[in-house]
Amino acid sequence: MQRGALLDAARSLLSEGGTEALTFPALAERTGLARSSVYEYFRSRAAVVEELCAVDFPVWAAEIEAAMERADSPEAKVEAYVRSQLSLVGDRRHRAVVAISAGELDAGAREKIRAAHGGLIAMIVDALAALGQEQPRLAAMLLQGVVDAAVRRIELGAAEDPEVITETALAIALRGVRG
Repeated sequence: MQRGALLDAARSLLSEGGTEALTFPALAERTGLARSSVYEYFRSRAAVVEELCAVDFPVWAAEIEAAMERADSPEAKVEAYVRSQLSLVGDRRHRAVVAISAGELDAGAREKIRAAHGGLIAMIVDALAALGQEQPRLAAMLLQGVVDAAVRRIELGAAEDPEVITETALAIALRGVRG
């Protein structure tokens, strides 16, 4: 129960103020726990980050995978992959992980984030192979790069409307840079 409250508070702090906002005193204040109690659940900020990734990333991955399963063609799967990831940008859990990945993390936490992203990339490889990509894993990594760039534009509050960013990223994903 307390662990869940601490994770929820961590999500809020990260989405509101980035990694600098995630401190044990702030977690204690948000949850009404004593600072020493926070240490009973997590030994470090990195431990909080690792647990957030372990809890939240599978939920997003399942949402993305479900959207792709509803798609009836390889192109529709690519579209579902891009759209579902970009639709998660407004989700507080997503903002927290974006803040996490932008911050300074220890090697273990970074490896967990890389592994989680690897799982996302693996989801789209078959669809890209079905579309004729000779190197579908490479294409999947590059596609994820387009998605990640679009996420950053949306997160930064870019001048473009998030829907315009989504449609442009989708056009690049489906038709390449020829427009």
